[in-house]
Amino acid sequence: MAPGPVSVARIREIFLAFLALGLTSFGGPAAHLGYFRNEFVARRRWLSEQDYADLVALCQFLPGPASSQVGFALGLQRGGGWGAAAASTAFTLPSAIILVAFALSASLLDGAVSQGIIHGLKVAAVAVVAHAVLGMARSLCPDQQRAGIALAAVLLVVFVGGTAGQVSAIVVGALGGLVLCRAADDGAAGHSGISVSAGTGRLTAVLYVFLLVGLPLLAWLAPSTLLDMLDGFYRAGALVFGGGHVMLPLLEAEVVQTGRVTADEFLAGYGAAQAIPGPLFTFAAYLGAVMGPSAPIIWAALALLAIFLPGMLILMAVLPHWNNFRRWHRAQALMRGANAAVVGILGAALYQPVFTSAIVGPGEFALGLTGFMLLSVWKLPAWGVVIVMAAGGVLLGA
Repeated sequence: MAPGPVSVARIREIFLAFLALGLTSFGGPAAHLGYFRNEFVARRRWLSEQDYADLVALCQFLPGPASSQVGFALGLQRGGGWGAAAASTAFTLPSAIILVAFALSASLLDGAVSQGIIHGLKVAAVAVVAHAVLGMARSLCPDQQRAGIALAAVLLVVFVGGTAGQVSAIVVGALGGLVLCRAADDGAAGHSGISVSAGTGRLTAVLYVFLLVGLPLLAWLAPSTLLDMLDGFYRAGALVFGGGHVMLPLLEAEVVQTGRVTADEFLAGYGAAQAIPGPLFTFAAYLGAVMGPSAPIIWAALALLAIFLPGMLILMAVLPHWNNFRRWHRAQALMRGANAAVVGILGAALYQPVFTSAIVGPGEFALGLTGFMLLSVWKLPAWGVVIVMAAGGVLLGA
């Protein structure tokens, strides 16, 4: 059913908001969550800090691209199914288009000016994530107990590392909240506003499992490069926790070790994906275009669909039960601890990889500090900071 006039305006709003983020959100998943928080919690007030942190914690638990799942859920909350589609498409499309163009012309990112812009955009991610961590810490770690949970989460992420560190940090944070935060009362029992019916949840759960089992069976019964790609990319999206970097070994095994993409092509595309805005999972579009030279756009689109679809299906399967879970008194304490752990996880990500990959000297440090002040003191919008940081990166490289 087509949306009515009011819904069309709402969906246009969602699309344009996420398109702006898809064009400017450099720095990987942690930075994306910072951009989302700045745009939809602090500026547009689509949802509360608590609801946003709850959503981030949920998506950190699920397989798939966490920041893209958060964006999908925000669109779903604001505009239903059409809003979710608009948010996902707008946030993903810019980087996908750039990577397909790069696959067809690998010289797009050459040149001193381009490299200076890229470097400045990495510094912009430092400012955005730092601003988000500070704002979330003030709201979600207001007492000693939750500050301690956030610190414990930082230690787990730093010393355990990888996906195991992030998931264990949320688990420990949730258990810590259950013990330490049961007396707190900060309004965490509200309704998330994300409406998914139980029937839709069951359908998407069945579809998630059916594709996970059915695609490899179909690829075995009717061998083809296209079916092998769809199977491999869907499995990568369905079974990988921790975001784009974690999926790379799986994709390398699927496309390089099988001889469909050369190692040099794979690494060139990965480098390009790191240098552009948007989700790292759009690396799949580059690989699809390389694997299907006779129809690169179609192959890129199918690769994107295959790798993003499972994360959205599992999120839809869980959401019908989310509000009921959040209303339980013990669940509220558990989520207070999990939310504090999210602050710690983002704090750890602020250092590695965001800070360490961008701040390589005093010039970059001064530029990053300038961006942070523009956000926190002068209240410049994130896209404005991105422009200033890009220009600063060019000046630093001159």
